[in-house]
Amino acid sequence: MEIKAIKTEKDYRKALDRLKTIFHADEDTPNGDEAEVLSILIEKYEDENFPIGMPDPIEAIKFRMEQMGMNQKDLAEVVGFTSRVSEILNRKRKLTLNMIRKLSDALQIPTEVLVQEY
Repeated sequence: MEIKAIKTEKDYRKALDRLKTIFHADEDTPNGDEAEVLSILIEKYEDENFPIGMPDPIEAIKFRMEQMGMNQKDLAEVVGFTSRVSEILNRKRKLTLNMIRKLSDALQIPTEVLVQEY
């Protein structure tokens, strides 16, 4: 088992190929230990080189509504009038601080997502 830091795209591809080969190795075996270490190194490289930004606030609201089986009328109970919900979802009205707090609590969306510009 030769493990080294992943510093380049070539190192990254090589580590991925090796991990594919030993991915289903049993725990507490040399290959199992190698797979665990490689996955940590790969994750670190990906976090540094392929960061995933936060989602758009309106898309996050729509996604959570879909997950929770909510419609605009249900969301109106959280933020106010149905027409206001429609304006928000169509990006014609900005979220207020009060709306952000209510949406965060009701939909379990982090406030960091909801306060972003859109």
